Amino acid sequence: MRMSELSAKSGVAIPTIKYYLREGLLPQGAQIAATRAEYDESHLRRLRLIRALLEVGRLPVAAIKRVIEAVEDESLPTHIMLGIAHYALSPKVEPESGEEWQLARAQVDGLIDDLGWQIHPDAPTRDELAQTLVRMRQLGLPINLSPYVETARKLVSEIEIDTIPFDGPRDAAVEALVLGTVLYGRAFDVLRRLAHESESARRMGS
Repeated sequence: MRMSELSAKSGVAIPTIKYYLREGLLPQGAQIAATRAEYDESHLRRLRLIRALLEVGRLPVAAIKRVIEAVEDESLPTHIMLGIAHYALSPKVEPESGEEWQLARAQVDGLIDDLGWQIHPDAPTRDELAQTLVRMRQLGLPINLSPYVETARKLVSEIEIDTIPFDGPRDAAVEALVLGTVLYGRAFDVLRRLAHESESARRMGS
């Protein structure tokens, strides 16, 4: 297909496609003339992935480049490739000084060990959860993660992980991971808030 067709099918404007080509986010098309190239389904998949990372994951171009590099590096196992995408979605958390942080981080590491979960020692999610525990402790909130752990485990192992096409194109696997992580997470948060409103109304008799 020509670039105009690629634009029409993907919903991405031609100037934006040209920008992605210049930045190396989108592979060059097959050159069939001095000023004409042909594109195929792999370019459509890549554009879907870029849009997912940009619009849903809200990642900057530099982070998108790192994810794309992992997708294109066939020597990287699928698990490592998906991990790079997952970590790109995590907010940057700077470890804090003091005993509160050390206690929270030790609690997170202990929880992961007790669960037998295989989490990289440098996973940003460790610090993200530690920071959350610090804030909860500072605000006097009770910390009982057990029901949340079980809910997360069931959602991922019984439902979400099966939405990722591990045996398909690498672009498609990362796209499914990003969309699922962000959008299912957002839907779950909304459902919790709906449940809060309903339960409050039930208990208050409103």
